[in-house]
Amino acid sequence: MKKIFKILMWVLVAAVFVGTFVYLYINSRPKEVRYNIVEPEVATIERSTVLTGKIEPRDEIEIKPQISGIISELCVEAGDFVRKDDIIAKIKVIPEESSLNSAQNRVDVAQLSLDLAKSQYERTKGLYDKKFVSREEYEQSYTEWMKAQQEMDAAIDALSIVRDGISTANAQQSNTLVRATIDGQILDVPVKVGSSVIQSNTFNDGTTVAKMANMRDLIFEGKVDETEVGMLRPGMETVISIGALPDISHHAVIEFIAPKSTEENGSNTFQIKAAIEVNDTLELRAGYSANASVVLQSAKDVLTVPEATVEWSGDSTFVYVLTKEQPQEFERIPFAAGMSDGLKIEVKSGIPSDAKLRGLKIED
Repeated sequence: MKKIFKILMWVLVAAVFVGTFVYLYINSRPKEVRYNIVEPEVATIERSTVLTGKIEPRDEIEIKPQISGIISELCVEAGDFVRKDDIIAKIKVIPEESSLNSAQNRVDVAQLSLDLAKSQYERTKGLYDKKFVSREEYEQSYTEWMKAQQEMDAAIDALSIVRDGISTANAQQSNTLVRATIDGQILDVPVKVGSSVIQSNTFNDGTTVAKMANMRDLIFEGKVDETEVGMLRPGMETVISIGALPDISHHAVIEFIAPKSTEENGSNTFQIKAAIEVNDTLELRAGYSANASVVLQSAKDVLTVPEATVEWSGDSTFVYVLTKEQPQEFERIPFAAGMSDGLKIEVKSGIPSDAKLRGLKIED
């Protein structure tokens, strides 16, 4: 019994030894590495870039008053469409005391001159009727009376403008009426009824009563990195996508590229502007965040290979061409590469269209 047990023990030890040897032998042999096989294909390659920016009206107009005072009435609100010369607001004038006194004094002086000229005319007319003075003297006195009357009218008008901001001669074109200067949409009304406003002059820009723009004449304003600005030129088409309207895209044409860069976060960028084709059925709003996709380079119907199959060495490019299938064997050959879109690369020469190329390694 003991003899049988010893035999079994030795058999087990021998089996373990042989199994270990076989396992080590198998694992020490080099494994065959296999790769996916890919073929060149004819395709179109486009290199594009995406510019970030926003939608803005081409010209945003700030409407400012022509006279200082207090807003007495607002006739529009943000979003309204107005025509040129439509009334936007009305201003109540708060006259300056010294200016008011000066204007009143002018009226008083003009009244005295008018009274004197009128009495002299009436006296001269009586003498002229009796043939005691010449016609020349009569006409001179009449002219002086008319001049005094005109000065009186001008003084009254000046007093009305200082006191009320309204010209008695032309109330419709009064400075107290703030009017639209273009056809367009009201973007913002930064004042309220009761707000004090001042007119633009040498010392300040004046108070903005309203901001307006033609919302059918929009542009995309964005920035492009200095590494790509050399590939852009005016007239290039872009596709504008708006974050607030993800299902709608707009075509635009680049019309301006800044000649000078601005530094942002350590890199140089250049401003670009592109005119947007606005659809009359769609309302776009100023300030929408948007992206512009621009095709920088394009190669149509060219032979391409996946960029993952390409090996770079300095300025040279290589691929591995299958020469034997079992086991796989490859030959490293150079080729002339063209443009790339990050996934495919153009083959200018060096690779036959029916070549079989080494792709990614097949994992066990």
